[in-house]
Amino acid sequence: MPIKIQNDLPARSILENENVFIMDEKRAQSQDIRPLEILILNLMPLKEDTETQLLRALSNTPLQVECTFMTMSTHASTHTSVTHLNKFYVTFDKIRRRRFDGMIITGAPVENMEFEAVDYWQELTEIMEWTKTHITSTLHLCWGAQAGLYYHYGVKKHHMGDKLSGIYVHRTLDRKVPVLRGFDDYFNCPHSRYTEVRESEILEHPELKILAKSDVAGVFLVMSEDGSQFFMQGHPEYDRLTLDTEYHRDLGRGLNPKLPCNYYENDDPTTVPPLTWRTVANTLYTNWLNFYVYQETPYHLEEDEE
Repeated sequence: MPIKIQNDLPARSILENENVFIMDEKRAQSQDIRPLEILILNLMPLKEDTETQLLRALSNTPLQVECTFMTMSTHASTHTSVTHLNKFYVTFDKIRRRRFDGMIITGAPVENMEFEAVDYWQELTEIMEWTKTHITSTLHLCWGAQAGLYYHYGVKKHHMGDKLSGIYVHRTLDRKVPVLRGFDDYFNCPHSRYTEVRESEILEHPELKILAKSDVAGVFLVMSEDGSQFFMQGHPEYDRLTLDTEYHRDLGRGLNPKLPCNYYENDDPTTVPPLTWRTVANTLYTNWLNFYVYQETPYHLEEDEE
């Protein structure tokens, strides 16, 4: 998939070095194609890392994709420069009249807080309500998945005690569902979180379907009946070294973290961990874009009237 991004977005050089098909604005304008418009609400503190991860994950179909990055107006980011945010990000007020083909709501490092205690919770709920009428399909990630399930369905999150971190084996529950087309019966995927949503509470909602889960990590992927909402507790878009960076960061903070499970060879944190989940990321994001965004979205995206 050619990803259309701004010429000087830092992620561009990283992805080009990985041989990801990047299309600059000038070339995109010369093609008589309507790209899929994907809105990404990036709630992660290290926004540039998340940009690269998500753009990589969205880069593996023949579709042309144009991504718009959004940040919260009610929260001041302390880990990403104001210059970067002003140049590459929009706020909700700037796009609330627009419609998008798809949307991704990322996780955020606030899971130990109650939802209502998060300083941008009210703005986030306004955005999640807006997705019902302005987005064809929304993909919620990690804390974003827990927030979405809580807001839309009242499903609560629960603290697990120790942090769940590592690469876990998951079971595909229904490979006939298009988002899991091409999946094996079992697959690996990273997790990194302190909280969870529980299978028993999701099953209380017949309009939700659990698509994949792990005996250890719990529920992985949930979808609404019509495919307009997906909730994913794992991180298939993670880089090879993301969990390594988190582990050594927590060591440096004196948190005495456990080694990420099934991550380092021979549990040796001085080694480079093997990458065992990239195919899962490529397949899942491609299937979501194709079957639930491209196949379902209208050709013309109209704006709201003044």
